[in-house]
Parts: sequence; structure tokens; C-alpha cells
Amino acid sequence: MTEQKSNKRVLEGVVTSNRGDKTIVVQVERKFLHPQYRKTVRSHKKYMAHDEANECNIGDTVRIVESRPLSRRKRWVLQAIVTRAEQL
Repeated sequence: MTEQKSNKRVLEGVVTSNRGDKTIVVQVERKFLHPQYRKTVRSHKKYMAHDEANECNIGDTVRIVESRPLSRRKRWVLQAIVTRAEQL
């Protein structure tokens, strides 16, 4: 079988909040070179994603994929949990 290439964006980040019902907040870090000074700059952005089973905890590294609008601010869906956070 041939898999079709999806043109939906996939991001990886860390869960910073799971307080909402079936909703997580994922902080994605992006690194790039500053155009003038050529220094590596870290930029952060937060995305709200849909977590159907409420299985994510704070500190988990997750992969989210672009989807249709699910609510006013939620346009991403949880695809997979890459690593679990260590429980203390």
C-alpha cells in the first residue's frame, strides 16, 4: 500500500497545562539563527490541543498535528506521547 503524504503540520513540545477537560496546552520551542548577529535564538509558542482520553500530564513531551477548528483557540489534536514526565 502507498501512504499518502499529509500536508498537515506536526509539532513536538512539552505539556504545560492539562486543567481543561480534554484540552492540553503545549509549549513548542523553536531555534533559529538571528539574521544579523548569527546567534542561536530560542523562541517559544503555546498551542492548545485536543486530548480525547485526558491521558497527558504536565511535563510530558508530545506530538501534535494540525486539524480543523475545534473551539475558539483549539486547532491541534494530540497525535502521540513521545516521553512521559517523571513522577516524584
